[in-house]
Amino acid sequence: MMKKLELEHFLPYRLNRISTAVSQEFKAVYGRHHDLTVPEWRVLATLGQFEEMSAKDIGRHSSMHKTKVSRAAKALEERRWLKRRESPLDRREEILSLTSLGRRTYADIIPRAVAFEERILKMLGPDARALLAALDRLEENLTPAE
Repeated sequence: MMKKLELEHFLPYRLNRISTAVSQEFKAVYGRHHDLTVPEWRVLATLGQFEEMSAKDIGRHSSMHKTKVSRAAKALEERRWLKRRESPLDRREEILSLTSLGRRTYADIIPRAVAFEERILKMLGPDARALLAALDRLEENLTPAE
């Protein structure tokens, strides 16, 4: 008799479901006030953290396909939250950065993002540290080397 997989207990499935649930819940933090998509938020947050970066590097950092990064950057640029300049190292590449309006938007979201994370960690209680350590190990072992 063939062994059956109990999907609801299968770790990859559970991680994916939890990721989707957390992402949807978190979208209420930035989406409600600023009408951002998930890729737009990731581009905004990455540029908020690193100041400036190429689209290729944003994709690498945020694990997004270049098409999603490009669409998100275009949408942020249309809102005047993002600006582009030619890369001094490669004229075919552009360096993206936030405008002052984009930086203000980022600064507005960050306290709510931190509070959201704190709420999740509080839900986990004393298990939070062990979960974070386990996630670190998974990332170290499952993330391909660049």
